[in-house]
Amino acid sequence: MKICVTLVMSAGILAAQTAPKNPMIETSKVVFGIAKNDILKSADKIPDELWAWKPTDSVRTFGQLFAHIADGQYEFCGVVSEGKMVDKGIEKSAKGKADIMAAVKEAFAYCDAAYTKMNDTNAADLVDFFGGRKITKIGAMDFNSAHTMEHYGNLVTYMRMKNIVPPSSQQ
Repeated sequence: MKICVTLVMSAGILAAQTAPKNPMIETSKVVFGIAKNDILKSADKIPDELWAWKPTDSVRTFGQLFAHIADGQYEFCGVVSEGKMVDKGIEKSAKGKADIMAAVKEAFAYCDAAYTKMNDTNAADLVDFFGGRKITKIGAMDFNSAHTMEHYGNLVTYMRMKNIVPPSSQQ
């Protein structure tokens, strides 16, 4: 019984010591990390010969989706980092898997850096967003994660059409 009580008390003390300093930011970062991980692992699974494939003429190719995701990182995280949406034009300019994935990794690092500029207090600061709307900094960052996962959903559909198991479906 003493061992059980000691373990429970130790777990409580440990949990109190590991509570994040900025739980709102840390939670948002976890969701962003899931999105980032799914995108990066998807790129690893898609062979080079499928990079220009798309299911119909009216949608983006695999490569264009990844480039679009990279552009989104700058647009949405830019309002935190620079006070404005940033247009890098990656989807229009990047060519080939190596070029696009280098841009994607750099874009994710840009958002990682934006998180370091935030705490639970300034996360509530309002910034300009689409069409002059105001949104909180954390809202812009969470919108970025939602946008990234929206396009991860596109990638999942494409991968399934090519008999590739998406990263989030693997054990």
